[in-house]
Amino acid sequence: MFNICLRMVTDQSEAEDVLQNSFIDVFAKLKYFRFESTPGAWIKRIVVNNCINYLRKSKVEFQSADYIPEVADTSESDDVNFNIDIVKKAINVLPDGYRMIFCLYTMEGYDHGEIAEILNISESTSKSQYSRARSKLYEILKSNGSIDLIYQ
Repeated sequence: MFNICLRMVTDQSEAEDVLQNSFIDVFAKLKYFRFESTPGAWIKRIVVNNCINYLRKSKVEFQSADYIPEVADTSESDDVNFNIDIVKKAINVLPDGYRMIFCLYTMEGYDHGEIAEILNISESTSKSQYSRARSKLYEILKSNGSIDLIYQ
């Protein structure tokens, strides 16, 4: 659950706060659990919703980025963990709206209909933001010369 928070919020201390608040919510709402899903799925949904609420309070906007931020200097290495770290860093510099949809779809397994419902956006907005997130991620990795390292 912490990894979900960290992927969506990106700041470790804030992710810890969101997770703690999520577990407070879980225990406070335990009597409302209806066994329509697994307890883990229910808790995950609460965590995701709390991450989204946190980001909304931080005024996340669904927009395109006007610049490509630096990820990190890279040198040649075929170490898989190194490649994963490069991608994680690139994901973390995506605009918040892109990162949120990208993580929900790619890492958490939500479909665009579910994402649209969670974020109160249209399904087509979810799809277009996801597509833009993928393109932006590719641009970030390519601009830093990281794309070649990932596909080694």
